[in-house]
Amino acid sequence: MFMVFGCSERAPEQPFSSERVSTMLIETSCGQCQFGMDAPGCDLAVRLDGTPYFVDGSGIDDHGDAHGTEGLCNIVRMAEASGTIVDGRFVADSFVLRPLEP
Repeated sequence: MFMVFGCSERAPEQPFSSERVSTMLIETSCGQCQFGMDAPGCDLAVRLDGTPYFVDGSGIDDHGDAHGTEGLCNIVRMAEASGTIVDGRFVADSFVLRPLEP
C-alpha cells in the first residue's frame, strides 16, 4: 500500500511549506525516461500520488547502471525512502532501492 502526500501550493508573499514523507515504499525511476519529466539528461525521480518529483540527496548513478536491463532508465522500481518535499523536489533523508521481485 502506498501512502499519499501532496505538495502545498504557495502564494508569492508566503514562505513555502515543506511536506515530510515518512519511510515508505515509493515508485522510483528516471524522471525523463519513465515519468516524462522535462529536464536535460537522466535524473532520479520518485512518484507520489501520481506526481513525479526529482530527488535531491541520491542520484540515478548511485543505484547501478541506469541504462542496463534492470536500470532506472528502463523500468520503474520500488525504493524505501524518507524525506521532505521542498519547492517541488523530494529531498531524501534515506533512499534504498529495493531488489527486483523474481
